[in-house]
Amino acid sequence: MTTRLPSNPATLYAETLVGALASAGLRHACIAPGSRSTPLTLAFAAHPAIRVWRHLDERSAGFFALGMALALEAPVALLCTSGTAGANFFPAIVEARMSGVPLLILTADRPPELRHSGANQTIDQVKLYGDQVLWSVDLPLPESDPPPVALRNLCTLAARALATAGGLRPGPVHLNAPFRKPFEPEREPLTTDHWPLATSPDAGTVPEMGQGRLVPAERQITALAAPITEHPRGLIVCGPRCPGGDFSAAVVALSQAAGYPILADPLSGVRFGPWLAETVVSGGYETYLAGDGPGWEPPQVIVRFGAVPTSKALNTYLERVAPAHQLHIRSSGVWADDSHRVTRFLQADEALTCRLLAARLRPRRDHAWPARVRATERATWQALAEELHAHFFDGAVVADVVETLPPDSLLFVGNSLAVRHLDQFARPATKPLHTFANRGASGIDGNTSTALGLAAATGRPVVLVVGDITFYHDLNGLLPLRHEDLKLTVVLLNNGGGGIFHRLRVAAFDPPFTDLFLTPHGLNFAPAAEMYGLDYALATDRPAFQEAFAAALASTTSHLLEVRTGSAADHARRRELLAHVLAHLPDDK
Repeated sequence: MTTRLPSNPATLYAETLVGALASAGLRHACIAPGSRSTPLTLAFAAHPAIRVWRHLDERSAGFFALGMALALEAPVALLCTSGTAGANFFPAIVEARMSGVPLLILTADRPPELRHSGANQTIDQVKLYGDQVLWSVDLPLPESDPPPVALRNLCTLAARALATAGGLRPGPVHLNAPFRKPFEPEREPLTTDHWPLATSPDAGTVPEMGQGRLVPAERQITALAAPITEHPRGLIVCGPRCPGGDFSAAVVALSQAAGYPILADPLSGVRFGPWLAETVVSGGYETYLAGDGPGWEPPQVIVRFGAVPTSKALNTYLERVAPAHQLHIRSSGVWADDSHRVTRFLQADEALTCRLLAARLRPRRDHAWPARVRATERATWQALAEELHAHFFDGAVVADVVETLPPDSLLFVGNSLAVRHLDQFARPATKPLHTFANRGASGIDGNTSTALGLAAATGRPVVLVVGDITFYHDLNGLLPLRHEDLKLTVVLLNNGGGGIFHRLRVAAFDPPFTDLFLTPHGLNFAPAAEMYGLDYALATDRPAFQEAFAAALASTTSHLLEVRTGSAADHARRRELLAHVLAHLPDDK
């Protein structure tokens, strides 16, 4: 093959870097338009192994890439031009860091002579994202006749950047790429027919980057097993972002061996699946742990996986009972204990640790403890079912969504009330469901874009349950529905403002509560559906919603289903429901 060297330094560097990223495993790039990023944009567009997703809004692009990486569990690239464009990636980068989602951010920049000079569209981009990224590199300025080591450095940096983003502690990595003009190649731009391109015989090979599995030592398993063996009353708490793969089966094996029920966050990956038939998996704790809590004796051991649970009632209960042993196993090594009650933390592979622990334990013959938890769970859902079917409010809508979804559905839930309703009203089931939310920083920005990123990564329909303020905050994120083959069903819980604030004490101070916290907007979302090409339906009662939702699931087009409720009435209904359920729980005291 004849070597075709690019005709200017920017093109040479961009094609070398993109080619190395592709060799290292990158398959998707989300690109916002701009001039300074032209060399990288053309290189990404030309590479046959990389799918380009175009975006007009950098903030939406960031969350779209986040959603893709969340589904793929592999780095996705983000590219923008210089100036404030990169600042609009920041919210998604913060969420990626907090949630442990791998992202590769590439920001085009001005050359050194234009920095701090007053040049147009120039800001200080070196380490722009501070500690919110795992690694930040200011790439070298392209040279017309680079030494071989410079091109080998680009290849190595590409491999290292992807390996860092997707490492044991996944997260975002930032590459800042300065370019001088000309940005456009002096020859015709590459097409996919030209790849693989031999940019230079000195470019070298892309190093293979790998990582092993964190295997706990024998003494560490012994230390974990000791309190479990000694104490019959324990709980396994699976918070958000537990690992995938065989973790669910492994934690169930540990539950069976220890005789410890599992309290499964809806975002843990453990609440919905066939393993529920094998052990006690509880999801009703947000209800039955409210107030004074259940009648059982307090647990002596807590074994934790994943991030801090969504449930306020569960976190408050764990803080109140303060068991002598709280064990946390997490392969990323990221601390997740805001009450500082963990007594032993182990950075090791979670599934492997579960299996080694289960093999070490002698199965208990006394099943009284898990039976108490099971009885409380069963009574909770029996009382909840009666109330949820008797009253139509936003929590009942979320319960209907979970009950209606077919097996293996993808469900993304917005922050504020939506995810809390999922936690409280989504009953554990053997039906497998894949649930997602941006709970790292728990922001309302970019939720729609993240859901569409899930759809793009999987090629499957996604259901998004979201509140009105959250939906309004990311209307720009709907644009991919007009030019990509994606299907999204939006269940919009429109209670006319920030209904979550009714749960705070500030709700008693009105004014200023309504104007400054509840923030009623009076928006009609039907025109938004028309603008972005979604079918629209308004539901004001349960039969209308159930019919519209079933039709949307069966359809091949995207839908916006607006459910109008009242935040004050919904809050009062939830409080009444909670009191009703607590009054019907078994008393084991």
